[in-house]
Parts: sequence; structure tokens; C-alpha cells
Amino acid sequence: MHTGIFRARQLTIFLFFLLSLSILLIRLFYIQAINYDFYYKIANEQHIVSAELPAKRGTIFDRNMQVLAVNLNTDSVFANTRLIKDKKRAAQTLSEVLHMDEAVVYQKLSRDKGFIWIKRKITPEESVRLKDVKIKGIDVVKESKRFYPDASLACHALGTVDIDNNGLEGLELLYNKYLKGENGWLISTQDAKRKVLESYQDEFVRPKDGLNLVLTIDEVIQSIAERELYKAYKKHNAKGASIVVMDPRTGAILALANLPSYDLNNTGNRPVEAIRDRAINDFFEPGSIFKVVTASGLLEEKLVSIDDTFFCENGEWGIGRKILHDVHPYGELTFKQVIEKSSNIGTVKAASRLGPAKMYKYIKEFGFLKKTGVDLPGEVVGLNRPPEKWSAVSMYAIPMGQEVTVTSMQLACAISVIANGGIYVKPRIVREIVDDAGQVVRDFTPVAERRVMSQQAAATMRFILNGVVENGTGKKAKIQDYKV
Repeated sequence: MHTGIFRARQLTIFLFFLLSLSILLIRLFYIQAINYDFYYKIANEQHIVSAELPAKRGTIFDRNMQVLAVNLNTDSVFANTRLIKDKKRAAQTLSEVLHMDEAVVYQKLSRDKGFIWIKRKITPEESVRLKDVKIKGIDVVKESKRFYPDASLACHALGTVDIDNNGLEGLELLYNKYLKGENGWLISTQDAKRKVLESYQDEFVRPKDGLNLVLTIDEVIQSIAERELYKAYKKHNAKGASIVVMDPRTGAILALANLPSYDLNNTGNRPVEAIRDRAINDFFEPGSIFKVVTASGLLEEKLVSIDDTFFCENGEWGIGRKILHDVHPYGELTFKQVIEKSSNIGTVKAASRLGPAKMYKYIKEFGFLKKTGVDLPGEVVGLNRPPEKWSAVSMYAIPMGQEVTVTSMQLACAISVIANGGIYVKPRIVREIVDDAGQVVRDFTPVAERRVMSQQAAATMRFILNGVVENGTGKKAKIQDYKV
């Protein structure tokens, strides 16, 4: 009897283990064969680690290889919130060290995250203070930060980048695909302690650093231009100002500046009115500067000579219901003197020989009907009507720079035509793109787009404009030992 009970128990235990083993084998088969992909993915996520290797953003140089924009290594702070026990105290400490709102820091630490940014690209001073703070779960990682050594110098031309070094404005935006480079990747295996096993690197793609820009801007000329522009800006209590310095033979922009300006290293505090690149974003009535276009057209069409005389009505000339004035009362003036003394009446009388069609032709030839094509984003063109939409008094207003609008960049290009023997050259601000070894990847050669006027007419205009400085309204532009 006891033997039968014993064998029955043995059989029951045997069957129990056999059933258990069968269930385990079925489960093992299900895991390894049927649901293989699911568990393989989980295992990989635990043991395979992938890391993006950031590329270095290219440097921006001036024409003499002086650095205008460069990347620096800086600390970025992150947290594993699961390791932080006293989150409130940690938030209080970090807010003091990193100059952040305590509530914002606490909100970040309250999230159940293995990785969350606290503050990216902190200042060197903040890095030093953070080293004295020991909070488990708080750590730093090195990132690359854009830095502009001269702060606000050429700020509107250079432009800005975002927190991830993507171009947002100016040259940083327009040439972002060259400057940014291509990030690399590291896919490797880690052990149970999350230590990377270098011998088990499955894939390694080296980052491709960005290319460098070499500009036509000259840092010294840029500094002088900004200094002098600021003097005029303050003297006249202006709302805005811009200056363009251009080599008329090559189209190279040697300096471009606007006011108000801002610190490229602290864009968060810049005023709204400082954002625009006024040299290419704003258009305005040029006034008497535009008489250069009128005079050039008359000379090119051989409708006047420099000695032709015009009666300037002693300063007042009635046109219909309107009276055209000169600043000073003039009688008989030669054409050369009309331009030297900037006589509105003399200019309008001379322009009557040109007529609306030819006046419009030279407005177009000097580049005022389209964008200059300078390699800066956001360029606009003025609002200039064709002759069929001119009013009865337009031919009296336009020759002296009214009822027509231009940008500072357009004006620089137009005046360069006179200096360049009558040829219009496209403006450019980037000279070449080079790699770190100095090899030229792409160069930007000067582009002579068209002949606007003959060499003889351009030479006559230079002679007249020299008279403006020597004898006329531009005497303040005189420079000792130089012919202006």
C-alpha cells in the first residue's frame, strides 16, 4: 500500500516537472523563434549605443584672414532626474549657479527623464561655479558654440545662428550648407555597466567639418566705417543709418554697416529696430545724389556739354501750381556748375532734353529696377514706376531724386559705374570658400554685368564730380593730397 502511494506521488511529481518543462520549452520557442524580433530589439537597446558626432562649423574670415566668426567648446548642463533625490534643493542651487528661474529648473527636474537639458552652452563663469556644486544626476557635456571676437562688428552681414549652430540670418544663413558640415555617427556595444566596448564598434562615420568663408570685407575698413557712421548717427539723432564701401572695379564689399547694431554674442537682448540690414532692406528717395544718373544720361546721349548754360531763375521757378526752389538763388550756370552747386532748376531744365523714356532707360541701366544680387539674404528693390504711370510733374521730380526709391547697396553700385569707366559690376561679399587646409573649394570672381555708359562720358562725370568737391556742395569731402 505504501509502495503504491509512493509511486503515485513520484508519477505526480514527474508529470508536474514534465509539464513545467514543456511550458518553459514552449515559452522559450515563442521568445526565440516566434517573437524573436521584439526581444532582439529590446536587447539591442540595452547593449547597443549610438551617438551623433557633431561637425565643427566653419570659420568666417575677412579678406586678410582675420577671424570674424569661430566655434568654441563650451559646457552644456543636463540631468538624469531619476538619480536626484531632493529636486527642490537641486533646483534652488542650479538656479543660482546658472542664473535661471528656479521654477523653470524645478519643472525640468520634476520630469521622469534619464536625460533632459537644463541649460545649454553656459558661460565660462557658470562652468567654474558649477564645478563646485556636487549634485548626483547633474552632469555636463561639451558642445560647440558660435563666437564672434569683435562682438558687433559687421553684425548685419555676418548674421546669427541658433542653439544648434544652424544659420538664422545673414551670411550664416545664406551659406549654412557650406558652414555647417555633416555630423558623424558612432554605433557601438556597451556592457551591463554602460561602458562602451571599443572593440565592438559596429559602425563609425567620421564627422565632416564645415568649410570656411573668406569675405571681401576688410576688418580695418569695417571698423573705421562703423566709427564714422556712428558719429553721423549721433550728430543727427537719426533713427537709422547705413554705409556701404565698395571696390568699383571688382564689386568687392569692403565694409557694410547699419545702425542700430547689436552684439552677435548676445542676440537675446537686441532691440527689434536693430535686426534689419538697412543697406539692403530699406529703400528711400535718394534726393540730389540721383542727379548723377540724370547727368550721366545727358552726357551719354550727347544732349549736353559741360559748357552749355542754363538760366536757374534766381532760385524760384513756377511749374503749374508748384514752385521749384534752389537752396541759393542762381542765374546763368554752365551744366558743370549746375551739378557742382546741385541746382534743382538747372537739373530739371537739362533733363527736359532727355525725356521720360530715356530717363527711365538710365534708371534701369544704373540698376534701380531690380535687386543687385549681392550675396546677402533679404535684399529688396525700390518701388519705381514705368513712364506710362508717371504724373504730369514726374519729369520735374525724378531727375532730382524724388518719386524714385533706392537702397544703399543700389546707390553704391550706381556710383561705382562712374568710377569704373562706365561698367556696372555685381556686388559680392564672399571672396571664396576654403577648407581647413586652405584649398579653395569655390571662388567668386568679379562679374561685369554690362556697360552703362562710354568711358568718355564716365570720365566727364568724374571731372564734374571732382568739381563738386573742389568748388561745389561737397567741399567737406576734400582730403589733403588726394583727388576726390
